[in-house]
Amino acid sequence: MIAVNGDMSRRVHVRTGDMEWTPSPGGEVLRKRLHLVGTAEGGEVTSLVRYPPAAVFPPHPHPRGEEILVLEGVFSDAGGDWPAGSYLLNPEGFEHAPSSDAGCLLFVKLQQYPGKRRQQALDTGSMPWQPGPAPGIEVKWLYREAAHPETMRLERWAPATLSEPRLYPGGVEILVLEGGFNDEQADYGRHDWLRLPAGASHRPASRDGCVLYIKEHGLAGLTASTE
Repeated sequence: MIAVNGDMSRRVHVRTGDMEWTPSPGGEVLRKRLHLVGTAEGGEVTSLVRYPPAAVFPPHPHPRGEEILVLEGVFSDAGGDWPAGSYLLNPEGFEHAPSSDAGCLLFVKLQQYPGKRRQQALDTGSMPWQPGPAPGIEVKWLYREAAHPETMRLERWAPATLSEPRLYPGGVEILVLEGGFNDEQADYGRHDWLRLPAGASHRPASRDGCVLYIKEHGLAGLTASTE
């Protein structure tokens, strides 16, 4: 078993800009693996994935589901063409042969969504921002389903926003999409990935504003490894 940041009891901060791109088995598609537990190509994995122009990935299944947030460019599969801002949650058993004519950058989570789930395909750019949990914070909900514990959302923070302390009973994963934020331990810039374990807390703030992807209550369903 391979493990990359597999210990769910630890705080993890990955500055993805410092990482090198590595090739996928097909060669064209590149990735930066933020988290992996299991086999090299079949484990639970969280990655940034880059498709160069005209890249094609071979047909493949997703036995335990797949989550995709398109960060740049246009991602394509049999379901359509998905521009930047598209959010996809494909349930277990889903299969596709993805490609990108223009090239794209994706945030991808694989093998982390077992069970019967509704398929999501959202154009987040056309969704209105809703009032968030505090002044200066707005939210767009990506996924909430009563039968499953995970929740995923986007948050937009105005400049000079200081949150109240946040407690994460089920842990949290945060990807910085735009701008940056900070807490008591570090500053987090564009495409930094932060994971805090169950029961952790911090008090985040943003000097210049930011947009964040936030997933809560998902760590208990992952396979833990002390590496």
